[in-house]
This record gives sequence, C-alpha cells and structure tokens, in this order.
Amino acid sequence: MVQQQLGFGLMTPQSQNRATDWLVDAGLRPTRQRVALAELLVGDGRHRHVTAESLFEAAKKNGDAVSLATVYNTLRAFCDAGVLQEITVDGSKSYFDTNTHDHPHFFWEDESRLSDAPSDQLVIQRLPEAPEGVEIASVDVVIRLRKK
Repeated sequence: MVQQQLGFGLMTPQSQNRATDWLVDAGLRPTRQRVALAELLVGDGRHRHVTAESLFEAAKKNGDAVSLATVYNTLRAFCDAGVLQEITVDGSKSYFDTNTHDHPHFFWEDESRLSDAPSDQLVIQRLPEAPEGVEIASVDVVIRLRKK
C-alpha cells in the first residue's frame, strides 16, 4: 500500500470507484493505468499537489506497473481534460493540482513543496490592460516562501 507520508490515501474499492467516475465524468477512457493514477490523485476525495516524479514513486510503492513517461502522458491528458491544473515553478518544475478552481499557491522553497494559499486573503485590485487583440486568460499567483 502507498505510504501515508507521500500524501496519498489508502486504496479501497470506494477509492477505485471514485477514480473511475472522475475519469468517465471528464470524458476519459478508464484504462487500468489511468485508473491506478487517478486513484492515487482523487481516490480519497481530497485535493493534492503532485509532481510527475512523486506520483510515479507512489504508483511504484502501490505495485502499479507504470513508466515515468506514462505518468507524464497521463498527467498531460488529465490537464487537457480539465481535471488537473498545472502550476509551473521556476519554468522547469511542474506541479499538478486536483483543485482546478482559480486559487493562489504557496511554494515552499526550502522543501520544494506547493500548497494552497488562502484565497480570501489575496486582493488584486487591478491588472494591466492586455495588449490589443488579446485578452487575459488567467492569472496564476505563486507566493514563494523560505525560512528566515
């Protein structure tokens, strides 16, 4: 079973059903590998932030035979289907969030960890005007934290 310290819940028949429903509702075919990864992501009904590497390690510990390339491709398919949000930190490290609603994030630099920041404490009074011919599609807020 998956180690709890990785932040992934224990797998149960209910978690597998939740994962399968999540895929079907998104219009994705519930293949064995997709269900296994979806179960790690949403099986316990809680939101989480993962990297491809952390999900790959959790899948291995859970006994799921998936390659790192499959994990990357599956995460991309989940993002394309709108059930995951990708947050890029430093232009090189991507985190994937099961909460797809607009919300700010804390990036803990000392731990290379992403977490939700309280939305009710963030106030954006004004955005710059978009150049002519384009519109603002979204605004991503990542607040970087480090120990004093």
